Amino acid sequence: MSKNAYRLITLLAAALTLGSCSKKIKQQEDEVYSRHLQQHIKLTIMSTPMPDDKSEMNLLLLNDGQDMEELNVKEIITDLYKKKQIKPLVVVGIKSAARNDIYGVAGYPDYQNRGAKAGKYAAFIDDELYAFVKKKAGVRKFNSVVMAGTSLGGLSAFDIAWNHADKIDKVGVFSGSFWWRDKDAASPDYSDEKDRIMLNYIRSSRKKPHLKYWFYAGAKEETGDRDKDGVIDVVDDTKDLVELIKTKNVCSPDDIVYTESAEGKHNQQSWSKVFPDFLVWAFGK
Repeated sequence: MSKNAYRLITLLAAALTLGSCSKKIKQQEDEVYSRHLQQHIKLTIMSTPMPDDKSEMNLLLLNDGQDMEELNVKEIITDLYKKKQIKPLVVVGIKSAARNDIYGVAGYPDYQNRGAKAGKYAAFIDDELYAFVKKKAGVRKFNSVVMAGTSLGGLSAFDIAWNHADKIDKVGVFSGSFWWRDKDAASPDYSDEKDRIMLNYIRSSRKKPHLKYWFYAGAKEETGDRDKDGVIDVVDDTKDLVELIKTKNVCSPDDIVYTESAEGKHNQQSWSKVFPDFLVWAFGK
């Protein structure tokens, strides 16, 4: 083999190697200091390759970022991106060690005073994290911004999206804690109509957020059935919220997706199974 031919083969091999590396999903650990929460917040940041036009990059803010590995987020995004089913994407997993304090409904702690810092957490997302991620990604503005979460993190994601639709376009809620209440359900005067905090808040809200909504619930998540109608509470609470949003006329009925799994349990394994569907809904091509 001639030296020129050998050199050409070497250059082609190097180019192919660099090309394959550039298509890999990048992941790194980071942190940002929050003045609102007076602490450093740890982050897992994952991204697909940057498109030529940076304005085509999208953002997913994910509560309970410490669960990303159990949710198989990296594997799912890698597969969907390789199949060209999702647009370029940055995922920021926001890790939480004090979720009972910061997740909830801003300004409305529950009957055990959980969620007392939900307003400060929302301010962190809006005032601090969004700017930090833009700078980190090197973009002036993301094409679309989606916030999502599971369980209590799902309640938080919905609350933040509803109140910050100037920055957030869509919200995804996996088994959201919409039972969140201002009175113990065992109290003789407890009422679903009066004491579920988020539903009351939305019912009285004058906001008209231009959002799109994706909800999931599993039929085997629990055995609780407050109203004794044969349907578990997580399903009832989620469906009640969906119907309430529809009556508010804040979006087209087609902009609300509700998915239910007959075998779904309240765990990362069940949420991971529907995570690809959510990502395609949120960022599909």
